[in-house]
Amino acid sequence: MAELAARLGFKAGQLVQEFGWDTDADEALRDAIVDQIAGGDPPGELADEDYDGVADAVLIWWRDGDGDLTDMLVDALTALDDGGAVWLLTPKAGRKGAVQQFDVEEAATTAGLHAMNAVPVADSWTATRLGNRGRGR
Repeated sequence: MAELAARLGFKAGQLVQEFGWDTDADEALRDAIVDQIAGGDPPGELADEDYDGVADAVLIWWRDGDGDLTDMLVDALTALDDGGAVWLLTPKAGRKGAVQQFDVEEAATTAGLHAMNAVPVADSWTATRLGNRGRGR
């Protein structure tokens, strides 16, 4: 899992804000991210939803039925530093709480983001990186 956290772009010293954690979240992935960001000066941190500072990255655990995904993405962006990463973790297709890719893309577009790539990150979870839309020329 440590290699996966690095491949997802997490770096030592980052502050990562986490939304939507629940008992079904993959603890091995969370631990790997914490280990990856902990090696900096100051050590990285996994902040909860109530954190009101600026985050270097956002990690969102999202399941079908959790509410309005667009609203969650907009809320998450308010604390994200310029250029920060947004990772949306959803249950894999066929699992309880799975989210349709179309719904992810639609919510991301409405929030001013776009779905860049989706990768399996655990037995039950897929991570989709959401990036800022270009302004065009």
